[in-house]
Amino acid sequence: MRPVLLSLLLLSACSPAHALKSGEVNAGGQMYAVVTIQPGLDVLRLYWQRPDGQPYGLIGALKSDLAKQGKTLLFATNSGIYAPGLRPLGLHVQAGRELVGLNHARSGGNFALLPNGVFWIKGNRAGVTESRAYERLNMSPDFASQSGPLLVQGGQLHPSFNAGSKSVKLRSGVGVCAGGVVKFAMSEGAVNFYDFARFFRDTLGCPDALYLDGSISTFYTPDRGDSQLLAYAGIWGVTK
Repeated sequence: MRPVLLSLLLLSACSPAHALKSGEVNAGGQMYAVVTIQPGLDVLRLYWQRPDGQPYGLIGALKSDLAKQGKTLLFATNSGIYAPGLRPLGLHVQAGRELVGLNHARSGGNFALLPNGVFWIKGNRAGVTESRAYERLNMSPDFASQSGPLLVQGGQLHPSFNAGSKSVKLRSGVGVCAGGVVKFAMSEGAVNFYDFARFFRDTLGCPDALYLDGSISTFYTPDRGDSQLLAYAGIWGVTK
């Protein structure tokens, strides 16, 4: 084998594989930005605090910090609903450490529109699990974020959602689909919960999906750039 060819093969073997795909999907006349991630091939992590304990807040700040570590940010979006002071409102697990515990609040906006749930990553597996069921599993994920409401649970839409609802906003969410593939989606325009949940179940094929947040949501990819206007308590990011 020629030395140059051998070098190329070795370089290819040492380079990490990435399955991340991003694009737009039209469903019912509404456009959605969709990012597809394969746990085990894509490095998906949850970020909140810098080493000094201060929140990253801005995706641009996280991107800059990662660049100093020799990492490239391929995708980023807000995690779950958060409280004043840039603190996650519900469970937040980062690198195996539970920084904020489960929140079982029964009132207080979309977060408490029960059932709510947890999006978690453990090794090469990902899941969206109803909050009390997650607690019973007594699992120790690598990364996890609680938000609400659950959009889809076991293929069933949230019981409080109504077709034709006039409560429409830009919305973002995450689903775990066939083969354990993770799909983040954000509507490009205003939609109600019912249509957003149906998009995850019927178009993306996700039997379990969780609402992340509303009009403040954003997606970052190198092609889309960073249009973030507000700071977040938690940021999901994929790096290489």
